[in-house]
Amino acid sequence: MTPTPRAEPTATPQQQQQRSPRAADAAAGIKNLQQLIELRWIAVVGQVFTIEMAHYSLNLTLPLREMLLVVGCLAMFNVVSLLRLRTGVMVRTIELFLALLIDVAVLTVQLYLSGGTTNPFVFLYLLQITIGAVLLRGAYIWSIVVITLLCFAVLATHHLPLDLPQDLHQGLSSLYVLGLLVCFVLNATLVVVFITRINLNLRERDARLAAARRRRVEEEHIVRMGLLASGAAHELGTPLSTLAVILGDWQHDKRLADNTPLQEDIREMQAQVQRCKSIVSGILLSAGEARGEESVQTTVCTFVDALAREWRGTRSMPTFEYDNQFGADTPMVSDTTLQQMVFNVLDNARDASPDWVRLAVTRNADVLNITVTDRGPGFAPDMLAKLGTPYQSTKNRPGHGLGLYLVLNVARTLGGSVAARNLPEGGAQVTIELPLAAVALPGTKN
Repeated sequence: MTPTPRAEPTATPQQQQQRSPRAADAAAGIKNLQQLIELRWIAVVGQVFTIEMAHYSLNLTLPLREMLLVVGCLAMFNVVSLLRLRTGVMVRTIELFLALLIDVAVLTVQLYLSGGTTNPFVFLYLLQITIGAVLLRGAYIWSIVVITLLCFAVLATHHLPLDLPQDLHQGLSSLYVLGLLVCFVLNATLVVVFITRINLNLRERDARLAAARRRRVEEEHIVRMGLLASGAAHELGTPLSTLAVILGDWQHDKRLADNTPLQEDIREMQAQVQRCKSIVSGILLSAGEARGEESVQTTVCTFVDALAREWRGTRSMPTFEYDNQFGADTPMVSDTTLQQMVFNVLDNARDASPDWVRLAVTRNADVLNITVTDRGPGFAPDMLAKLGTPYQSTKNRPGHGLGLYLVLNVARTLGGSVAARNLPEGGAQVTIELPLAAVALPGTKN
């Protein structure tokens, strides 16, 4: 539905539908990788603190240099992961899987250097499995489980000894029991904090996917309406042309030439038939037929001035205020779709407020603002909450409620937005925001 040429090709609706789920997955993957990076920094600080505490406070014999070297490698890997995160490239599942394998490998080496399975912190493997179960799918999850089990089995027989007395009968006075307690607290805290945050990321991803599916359904609905409207427009073209010919004959009929009231009625009917033909042409143009030759090079001020003039001339309106505060004019390309979008909003305002409608055009940086204000009863709260949803109308008639829906979709396709609100003094206001880059001529600078 894009009415203007672009410097870069615009994605088709099918491409947008494919990209939306990918964008949701990409956003969730980046956030999940960020969670792993934060967790790894905690692991770096925690390992340094634990090594120093065990070596200097508890006087346990540890290969201090080797263990600190492993911590340094983990910190370097985390820096690399942080730089990778800033690239913004989509994070795939296999990348999360490999990152978790690095964490498992570092934990395995540290446990090998500090007693293997006799080290109470061996139960940190459960944290890795839990995170893997949340982040990964299918075979990746079971791969993490199998790998951690193999690491546990290897550590049972291959490890450097840890001079830690197995005095479990002493309860909390036992260093091993205290180590188990600290490990339990770490596992519980990190699982609650990070799994909660990861689940939040996944829920946000699901919400984006649901929004993408809803958008796809809406776009398919628009396509169906466009096909129906296009077919109806073709069917209406013939009878309208017939009426135009008959009215032309009546106008030049000598027997009717002296009947002034009838001649005025004929001219009015001709104007209305011409308006109907213009509407039909607009429908065909919006459906993509005969569009290329209808795009017109103009300027923003010329376009909105002509738009206001045409709307005022074809509608019976006691008071129509028009205020153009756009400022310095800008070249643009326009066609019927842009005009029909604004006409839809103006017609809705006229239906709600038959005596007074105001159209204002302003500029905010590189954004064109078109604001329509009326003095009608305003929008119902539920309509404002469902702005742009099909068949939401104050007219309570079947088939109505598509005006703002179509306006919103046209604006969204151009990268803009539509906002509606009720005014404190009464009435309603609808604002269309369009980036000037979407309507400007290629190569022009605003």
